[in-house]
Amino acid sequence: MSLQEKIKSMAIEAKKASRQLSCLSTDVKNRILARMAEGLHEKRLHIQQENARDLETGRAKGLSAAMLDRLELSDKVIDSMIVGLKEVAVLPDPIGEVTEMIKRPNGIMVGRMRIPLGVISMIYESRPNVTVDAAALCLKSGNAVFLRGGSEAIHSNLFLAKVLQEALASEGVNPAAIQVVPVTDREAVNILLTLEEYIDLIIPRGGESLIRFVVENSRIPVLKHYKGVCHVFVDQSADLKKATAIVINGKVQRPGVCNALEALLVHQDIASAFLPVIAAELMKAGVELRGCPLTKEILPGIKAAVQSDWGMEFLDLILAVKVVADLDAAMEHIVNFGSLHTEVIVTENYTNAQRFIREVDASAVMVNASTRFSDGGQFGLGAEIGISTTKLHAYGPMGLKELTSKKFIVYGDGQVRN
Repeated sequence: MSLQEKIKSMAIEAKKASRQLSCLSTDVKNRILARMAEGLHEKRLHIQQENARDLETGRAKGLSAAMLDRLELSDKVIDSMIVGLKEVAVLPDPIGEVTEMIKRPNGIMVGRMRIPLGVISMIYESRPNVTVDAAALCLKSGNAVFLRGGSEAIHSNLFLAKVLQEALASEGVNPAAIQVVPVTDREAVNILLTLEEYIDLIIPRGGESLIRFVVENSRIPVLKHYKGVCHVFVDQSADLKKATAIVINGKVQRPGVCNALEALLVHQDIASAFLPVIAAELMKAGVELRGCPLTKEILPGIKAAVQSDWGMEFLDLILAVKVVADLDAAMEHIVNFGSLHTEVIVTENYTNAQRFIREVDASAVMVNASTRFSDGGQFGLGAEIGISTTKLHAYGPMGLKELTSKKFIVYGDGQVRN
């Protein structure tokens, strides 16, 4: 069987499985999720053995520290996957929900029912935990999922899929509802992107180059975000203790993720007081600062920012810093260099906070909180399948409801149209 035939055959099986999933009861879906959690716990050592093979290969290939961090299935990561499965199990099942039921003048009742999308394909790099997160959310929302992870995580992903499929089979559900493309050949992605008869939505997660490739080559609708260039603006009235904690957390906790802080904007009236304090804390944590000319006047020892630093997703312990005249200047900078992902203002001024919330265009806009909260789990959605910075269908972290659509339903009593 050729690679094209293999991928198409898997997609056809996913489509068949999606019809069964769309009719599963909430109880059955929740039992499967619980069994998946048990399976991850029981087979933790086997999972980590397969993951170790991927990590060894990754190091040999010279993967960056950030990529290796995303790839590793530590006890903490596996525990978080187990918790994520349990959290999805207790979330309300959106499928079958009927809303907006109205009675028309002719007596028919018209409403809308929430339904699955069908087959969702994830194309992603590193992060084998995405395999479990995607499977959980797609199962609960009644969708089959067709996963294509990066070559660097092939052993981890295939073993995780086996554990998840065993849980499906234990409840008599077609294991094809969760599949991982079993080859590392990049041609598999090209083939997958042409299967619009069988796949309903593509969600790419990874570097900007991967996402742009998917968008440019897919015949199937794509939900995406190209990169996470997240800003914090420290306003004139900011509580500097809060600002320090928010900036440190956003930049240092996990610099290799899309909700990490990449640029700091500081009001000119507090720059002299705040920048030396925050710079000392950031440099203590190993962060390289790249500053505008005004920042350099206050912090002469740091590196000068170049034009390409504004709008850059560093995914590393590097932070661009700019002194701005006021709130309007900060928002203008975000318009020019933001990525519609997450933007934060630190302020004690209610009017400025409300202006920032209303006027800044991003999938998540926050007041006095870290960019790291831009996450489906932190927002109460359960494990997220990704973050969309496109506005059609979904905007921001995507949970269960973002993986559904609605159809019209009509109840009549013999009415015919005049």
